[in-house]
Amino acid sequence: MANKVHPQASVSDPSPAGRQTFTVWMKSLVCHTNGCTVFDSKGDIVYRVENYDSKGGCEVQLMDLQGNILYSILSKKLQIFGCWNGYRVGTNKEQPCFTVKKCYSIVRREIACQVTVGFNTYWIVRLGLKNQGFKILNITGDIVAEVKQKQVSSGVVLGEDVLALEVEPCMDHSLIVALVTVYGLINRRL
Repeated sequence: MANKVHPQASVSDPSPAGRQTFTVWMKSLVCHTNGCTVFDSKGDIVYRVENYDSKGGCEVQLMDLQGNILYSILSKKLQIFGCWNGYRVGTNKEQPCFTVKKCYSIVRREIACQVTVGFNTYWIVRLGLKNQGFKILNITGDIVAEVKQKQVSSGVVLGEDVLALEVEPCMDHSLIVALVTVYGLINRRL
């Protein structure tokens, strides 16, 4: 498998100081499956997600380029509002590394999900009702990651299946990609 495939991230992608920039292509590298591929700022594949089930399937795997599973992400059955658990490979399968719960609120329509990672709480907040972009905020409201439709330096906006992901340097990139994956599953994009 070639290390660089369509669409590649531009090396000159602008990002605020210290943030790591990734390109998320909402397509699988495996034919006839759902998933996504994540490129670093040099255009190299760093993560991939394979969903061999239907879109919004019950279980997906977040892998590195070599196919090593980093997280198993499972939908919790019998949850009315939607709940996903992420298990880091090599840890206790009974205790999830993170939990994402879909939020339904008439008052705070911008909040989409509550994320629990150990004792830390994060929020996934939509950028708009029709916009597929979103931010991941910590409990104090600081942005730890942001996803929006990819725009190249010339100003051209790429298709809806190509997203720009910016991650703060203090965050675990694989965890953030796992959360982006869950949000894609919730919205039936994967």
